Amino acid sequence: MTELNLNFAQSIDSNITFEQAISKTESFLDLLSSGSLTEEEITNIVTLLVMSENGARGFFVAYLTTHKELADHPCSGVINALKSSPEIVGELLVKNLAMSTATAITHRRNNDQDLAEGSDQVQRRTLILIKQVASPEITKKLSILAETLKNNQGEYQSFVTRWGYDDQQKEAILIVIPI
Repeated sequence: MTELNLNFAQSIDSNITFEQAISKTESFLDLLSSGSLTEEEITNIVTLLVMSENGARGFFVAYLTTHKELADHPCSGVINALKSSPEIVGELLVKNLAMSTATAITHRRNNDQDLAEGSDQVQRRTLILIKQVASPEITKKLSILAETLKNNQGEYQSFVTRWGYDDQQKEAILIVIPI
């Protein structure tokens, strides 16, 4: 690892704030797009980011919404790192899938096609990560979300209620769940 990349990785710890994680991920994406990181460095940096909930949340906010096309084709370093924290990553990927799907509908209802396309992009990228990480934890959480949506009760009911998803949004989420 180059000294610069080592210093970058060492600046990430489990006490990282959500805002710091977004900033670190944006810097990481710049390094990644410049080709200056090895797969090992990519894995190390993303592993450090996703070891805490704040770090993982910030990572996904920046990674899933970036204008850089590299997020459409995650490298093995990113995928391997995401596998290092299955509980945190699984929970966030499942919620990102639901939220982006429901939010796209809301934006279309408000005739805001640009924002709807942004939500569609987050949904597509989330599905790519879900399929490539392919962990039993994610599959289980997706099943639990589907059951909650079908039965209007369950482990994810407070999440569904908090965001006020209506029947159309719930149906769209059920359709997109890859199980």
